[in-house]
Amino acid sequence: MPLGTLDRTPPPFFKQGATPLHKLIFFSCLSVLIMFCDVRWQITQPLRSLFSLALAPIQWMAQQPGFFSARVEVFLQDKGDAQEEAALFKKQLLDQSLQASQVDQLQLENKQLRSLLELKDRVQTTGQVAQVIYDAADPFTRKVILDKGSISGIRVSSPVMDEAGVVGQVTRVYPLISEATLIIDKNHSIPVLNNRTGARGVAFGESGGAPLLELRYMAANADIQENDILSTSGVDGVYPPGVPVAKVIKIERSADSMFARILCEPLGRAQGVRHLMVLEPVGMDLPARPEMEVVKAPSRSGGR
Repeated sequence: MPLGTLDRTPPPFFKQGATPLHKLIFFSCLSVLIMFCDVRWQITQPLRSLFSLALAPIQWMAQQPGFFSARVEVFLQDKGDAQEEAALFKKQLLDQSLQASQVDQLQLENKQLRSLLELKDRVQTTGQVAQVIYDAADPFTRKVILDKGSISGIRVSSPVMDEAGVVGQVTRVYPLISEATLIIDKNHSIPVLNNRTGARGVAFGESGGAPLLELRYMAANADIQENDILSTSGVDGVYPPGVPVAKVIKIERSADSMFARILCEPLGRAQGVRHLMVLEPVGMDLPARPEMEVVKAPSRSGGR
């Protein structure tokens, strides 16, 4: 047989299919098509969900060592913190028990002195807890919105305080909410009393925008020192007497000024507070002021 007539194609047994280049092009196009369909119609989402469900136990087992070590670390840290807090609270409890015994004795002496002098007892105030919903929208004022209003018995001018001292005063009341102006507001003022000297004054919100109070109209030579504690004097008929207000932190005396510039730090949390106690205004329980008698001048025509 002539060589030119031989069939040079491989027999069917040795056929290998498509060439590697053709396979690469085919599977690349198939991958692009599948990615397009997945992005467009999310056809592989059920398959992903199935794989995620099947691999969930394996992921859980792989995460357990890390979770266990984190729990042990948190447990040891919480145990140390709890022990420190327990020791601190025990010390505070001992100090407060001593102060409580002294307060009981002072109250008894105060009651006896008032009975001897026939003075009226101090007005007892009641209150209720309210939660701060949000801060007022006006950025130039220091006000907060409380979750209780006139339906709950909140009144205008009600003092607002926390566990450390006075925080502010209710200035607007609505049926379900109320607005409280903080003592650090520049338009707010509160009569105070220096616990060390007994001197009275008026504290205003610091006009510079800092969360401080300014004790104004105090003479430059007044007896006032840093770390003096200021409390409510109770002469305004709003705040009950003796509630802590602020601590003196800075005193500036100038030779060309009659008054000293005294800055105070509020003891109550004027910022970031969550729950507050709203008290009844002291003026609600005080007797009404006597009416002024009008003395009429004698008529001149009567003597004629």
